[in-house]
Amino acid sequence: MAVNRTERLYAMVEELRAVSPRPRSARWLAERFGVSTRTIERDLSALQQSGVPVYAEPGRSGGYVVDKDHTLPPLTITPAEAAALAVALHGLSGTPFAADAHSALYKVFAVMPQRERQAARELAARVRLAVRPARPSALPHTLREALSTHRLLHLRYADPQGEVTDRTVEPLGFLGGDAWYLIGWCRLDSAVRGFRLDLVREARALEETAEPRPVDLSELGTLGRNFVALDELYSFA
Repeated sequence: MAVNRTERLYAMVEELRAVSPRPRSARWLAERFGVSTRTIERDLSALQQSGVPVYAEPGRSGGYVVDKDHTLPPLTITPAEAAALAVALHGLSGTPFAADAHSALYKVFAVMPQRERQAARELAARVRLAVRPARPSALPHTLREALSTHRLLHLRYADPQGEVTDRTVEPLGFLGGDAWYLIGWCRLDSAVRGFRLDLVREARALEETAEPRPVDLSELGTLGRNFVALDELYSFA
């Protein structure tokens, strides 16, 4: 019996996890879920784009496989906990982690048992959140990549008065709150500066790399107040 697309995507992940490392062909999945092979291929592409580690195995006996080592087994997470995650991650809209939040939430829901997932969906349908304006994701992605690879950034940055300058910046980290900032060593000013993300007009990663500098938040003036490191709030062990 055919199911809606969301249910089918969840079920496909569970099916592939259950038989991994053996593959399932697109034709087999199409018969299993009552849709066309082309629909299954589109679904698998959507899963891959959302970060689910699904890959194709070539050959006559090949098909699609999910990497068990990089997916979660069914989670003992309550519907209220799942809804709370969705509410919390909604608050990341417009931040450097908006796209990652959406991908992480999708992965959590994809591996929840069917009954709990349905209960979470029913609870979520009774929650209303203020719509946040959509913002481009290319800028945060560029900043995150430069931060993790220690590559310098070329920024076109507009100050609050609208004056635009070109700057070469060694990215050091992010500060989050009412507004999000890229913290970096600005070679134009020869100092640590905070750059509001919504004022960055253009960001381009350069080939040059630089060793990370120690960050002294006292150099950031009022930006350095009342911030706590993410790893102090949550254990990443």
